[in-house]
Amino acid sequence: MDNATTKWNTKLYNDKHSFVYNYGEELINLLDPKKNERILDLGCGSGQLTSKINELVKEIIGIDISPEMIQDAKSKFKNIDFQVADASSFRFKEKFDAIFSNATLHWVTNYKSAIKCMFENLKSNGKIVLEFGGKGNVQTIVNQLRDSLANRGYLEQSKLQLWYFPSIAEYSTELESVGFRVIMAQHFDRPTELADENSGIKDWISMFGESFLKNVMPKHIEEIKNEVQEMIKSDCLKNGKWFADYKRIRIIAIKEDKNAC
Repeated sequence: MDNATTKWNTKLYNDKHSFVYNYGEELINLLDPKKNERILDLGCGSGQLTSKINELVKEIIGIDISPEMIQDAKSKFKNIDFQVADASSFRFKEKFDAIFSNATLHWVTNYKSAIKCMFENLKSNGKIVLEFGGKGNVQTIVNQLRDSLANRGYLEQSKLQLWYFPSIAEYSTELESVGFRVIMAQHFDRPTELADENSGIKDWISMFGESFLKNVMPKHIEEIKNEVQEMIKSDCLKNGKWFADYKRIRIIAIKEDKNAC
């Protein structure tokens, strides 16, 4: 089963999954934005981090493939340029000093094209600052979701490849192949507390894994969510709170000036 397009529920995202952009605030320090810079926020979501960067730079543009997210961002931050665009096929006439991306690139299964786009839309000596899901990300949740689907005969859904979770070596090699110089690469565990103590895992599936449930019989959807949450309780329920088993990659890379000696 091929990758599916996710339709984003912005209310659920902002109400119960604000950790996505809250964790991303730390990434802005690595970006170290300057007043004279033009920056692209790749996969800007509802625009919260875009707005924070906007306070520090000359210009920022936020792009996201989700019309729902872009509409939500525009309604919140009316002075920022937000556009619907695909991370694997975007192009701007004026190049950027830096490209920032938080919790987005694991959604881009056409990662080679995304890397090429980032390179081509950067100025010489421009940098990318990225964080996204790395190898083993949400493995506990997803493995059980696949099993629960397969056990009910939903074999096609159970094989869905919705994300791209690379290792540091794999992603760094891809970046270097187009001309980036990787200057920092980290892979780390970040168990992430979910908002609802009663339905944390079920809400996570509703927000991020709904594509797995396409064409699943309505009577099975809640049954599957409940089963997944129950089956992974020993791994993901700690002191009465649900945690998603996140593993993240952080990368900083530079587009080197080919004319420099």
